[in-house]
Amino acid sequence: MLMSVDGKISTGDTDALDFDRDLREVVGIKEGLQQYYTLEQQTDLFSLNTGRVMAKIGVNERTDEPTKIPVSFVIIDNKTHLTRSGIEYLSKWVKTLYLVTTNHQQPAFLPEHDNVVLIPYEGHIDFEDLFSRLKTEFAIDRMTIQSGGTLNATFIRSGLVDHLSIVVAPLVVGGNTTPTLIDGEALHTPAELSQLKVLRLVKSEVLKDSYLHLKYDVA
Repeated sequence: MLMSVDGKISTGDTDALDFDRDLREVVGIKEGLQQYYTLEQQTDLFSLNTGRVMAKIGVNERTDEPTKIPVSFVIIDNKTHLTRSGIEYLSKWVKTLYLVTTNHQQPAFLPEHDNVVLIPYEGHIDFEDLFSRLKTEFAIDRMTIQSGGTLNATFIRSGLVDHLSIVVAPLVVGGNTTPTLIDGEALHTPAELSQLKVLRLVKSEVLKDSYLHLKYDVA
């Protein structure tokens, strides 16, 4: 994941603002940004993200013929951020698209796609069950998670994350409603301190242009 020094993963709290797009315009940040994308290309052949993120990067509007990549996407999309055209674009772009949703009106339920696998849930997604199914039914042993702060919190607190790989950009964003690396429900009582996750530093690397690459194991 890419974050600022103060833990933000976006430049603001609306979908009009986006790290991937906005940081390319910031002098002092854009010069070293490519290092993150180089590291991103070295991650697993399965990547988990959300329909909201896919919509933000414009897959619903793209009309070009994408170059096929060897990576498969697991996309969480309960609120139908992906349109039919977005799903068709992803099916052309990625090796396999695993679409996880509780929304039976999801456009993917309508057309046929050879490499789109629907994983429906009723009411809510049981992520422990989902991760177990991804491993047993689809042989996904390793998966890179690149979702937003709320899902990140769910995965980490549920014990579904083993490692963290974070690129820290030399930037302070601020804003108490700006998404951070880990959001979700705050703790309210000392009894909930067991939900805190201790990390063990595996690697700390100083990159060019004041960027850092930090790798942790979840204890």
